[in-house]
Amino acid sequence: MFYTTAPGAPNTMCRNIKTLFNFAPPATELEIRDASLQYVRKLSGFAVPSQANAAAFEQAVAEVAASTRKLMQALRTQAPPRDRETEAAKARARSQLRFGKPTEQDTP
Repeated sequence: MFYTTAPGAPNTMCRNIKTLFNFAPPATELEIRDASLQYVRKLSGFAVPSQANAAAFEQAVAEVAASTRKLMQALRTQAPPRDRETEAAKARARSQLRFGKPTEQDTP
């Protein structure tokens, strides 16, 4: 079983689950799985479950991902799709205002 999605990614508890709805291009399967994994980690309190809990943990991730997919397909909006780069720039600006230092993307 696979609990981190990026090679070398730390096994840390989720702090921020990202919005997936109304982006162009739409959320990918990997983004849906990542959000589901973060959600299950948050609820369970486990970054990586024990072997005894691994099957239940993986089943929960799969079920949350399926529900997320269903929700994304059912939601409707009149708003134009958001651009990922624009939203990321806004988040970096908010972070800089809040913490008073540049983020990694802002430094050369």
